[in-house]
Amino acid sequence: MLSYQHGFHAGNRADVLKHAVLHAILSAAAKESPNALYVETHSGRGRYDLDGAQATKGGEAQDGVLSLLEDGAPKPLRPWLDLVEQRGRVDYPGSPALAQQLLPSSSRMIFFEKHPTEHKELVKALGSDPRLQVKHADGYSGALKLAPRSSERMICFVDPSYETSRDIDALALWTPKALKRWPKGTLILWLPLFKDGREIEFGEYLTELDDCFVAGARWPMDPLDEGALEGSAIVAYRAPAAAREASLNIASALQSWWAR
Repeated sequence: MLSYQHGFHAGNRADVLKHAVLHAILSAAAKESPNALYVETHSGRGRYDLDGAQATKGGEAQDGVLSLLEDGAPKPLRPWLDLVEQRGRVDYPGSPALAQQLLPSSSRMIFFEKHPTEHKELVKALGSDPRLQVKHADGYSGALKLAPRSSERMICFVDPSYETSRDIDALALWTPKALKRWPKGTLILWLPLFKDGREIEFGEYLTELDDCFVAGARWPMDPLDEGALEGSAIVAYRAPAAAREASLNIASALQSWWAR
């Protein structure tokens, strides 16, 4: 939806799992293949100021990445957190910035973002990197028009807002098309875990479509918390073998961390 701006949620607990696992997958992919076509369907603004007006309004980063930085993080999260620490609180890397940092110089990157303000900020955040394009267009339809070159590994990351049930319906229809479009490609989906369990049937459906792994974790809920989320997960199809163990270790470490 065009009302959604991720800056209000940047660095929260859902971001922690999402970005740590994405870091593990992209790091493994970069080691396996020097060439990749990396695509994001819902890119956001790329980088976030955790001390800025949006992020501090709800203070969600305090229970997320900031608590890990302040209290000492579990070992499986250190590779991602080392990168976050290098950039500092005012330059928290979203998924486009992670890809820009981790993928080799011979890779290509295409980022889709429909929200006009987010698109404008994304262009500014990524700079004049010759490896990438930023498109103000629908990511679902745009991505399916793309194909990797013969030497490239296809990697697509999908992270919709899930503000309404239509987001789940759209992804349910799109995912089989993407798997067929890129039969050897890596497809990475972020999935929120809701208190009411509305994603359970959808998650089961996703795992039956093709070979994949699921790395997810839930946090204890405060009875007074009116938020809808209680966890976060990544569903990754045809990801590098080395990324599976790293991703599951991240999820397990976070599950224990949040349950302290």
